[in-house]
Amino acid sequence: MKDQLLLDIAMNLTRIGNWAADDFVGKQNRIQTFLKQTDDYLKKLPIHTYPPRLQKTLSCFQATYDKLTDEAKKKPEDSLRWAEEMMTWGNILTHRANLTA
Repeated sequence: MKDQLLLDIAMNLTRIGNWAADDFVGKQNRIQTFLKQTDDYLKKLPIHTYPPRLQKTLSCFQATYDKLTDEAKKKPEDSLRWAEEMMTWGNILTHRANLTA
């Protein structure tokens, strides 16, 4: 369950990043919908049950994600950089989830 939740978060980040890279303004509603869904997933994620190394990664991710979601509310100055950060975290979390399986 927890690994599936982590993979769902990672998949959302990758989707959001792809949409943002394609057309941030045009896909703003879809991006906001998936950010909200990701927020809900994060609230359910039992971070304390993961190994310490992954807990550290998840804490770093959470800080970056909070910053990125704040930027998304007012459209990032550099939407390609923003999209790349989302996709990068999607890849990192996918890789880490596979290591815990």
